[in-house]
Amino acid sequence: MRVLFVCMGNICRSPTAEGVFRHLVDQHRHRFGAVSIEIDSAGTHDYHVGEPPDRRAIAAAARRGIDLRDLRARRVEMQDFERFDLILAMDRENLSTLQSQAPRDYHPRIRLLLDFAPDAYTREVPDPYYGGAKGFEEVLDLLELASQGLLNELLRTVRQTA
Repeated sequence: MRVLFVCMGNICRSPTAEGVFRHLVDQHRHRFGAVSIEIDSAGTHDYHVGEPPDRRAIAAAARRGIDLRDLRARRVEMQDFERFDLILAMDRENLSTLQSQAPRDYHPRIRLLLDFAPDAYTREVPDPYYGGAKGFEEVLDLLELASQGLLNELLRTVRQTA
C-alpha cells in the first residue's frame, strides 16, 4: 500500500500528515503483518522543493513526539499517479489541481484526506502558513483524526485480502 499526502508547497500540511501517519503506522505495525505501507508527501507547486518543513510545523509535531526534520519538499510528479494507491489532498483546491494533472484512470485514487475523518468539523485541512502557532496545532488535531480513520480503513483492507 502506498499513500501520498499533498498540499500546495509541501512544507506545512502534507509533510505533517506524512509524519503523523508514519508515526501512527509505526505504533500499529504489528497489525499489518507482512503488508508494507509506503508513506510520502508532495506539493502541487514547486515553491519550496528541497526545503525542510516549516519550522513551526516541525516544532508543533515535535511536541507530539513526531519528527519531521528529515523530510524535504518535492513536487508531485506524473509517475506518482501510477505509483501511489491513495493520493490524499489537504483541500479542494489541491484536489482539483491533482485531478487536472492526473490521467482520468487515476482519479479514483485521489481524495480529500478528511474524507477519512467524517466527524471533523471541516472537509479541508486549513493552511496554517500565514497564521500563528495555534493554526499548526489545529492542523495536527485534524491530521491525527484523519490518520486514525485512514489507518482503520487500511486495516479493514488488509483483513479483507488476508
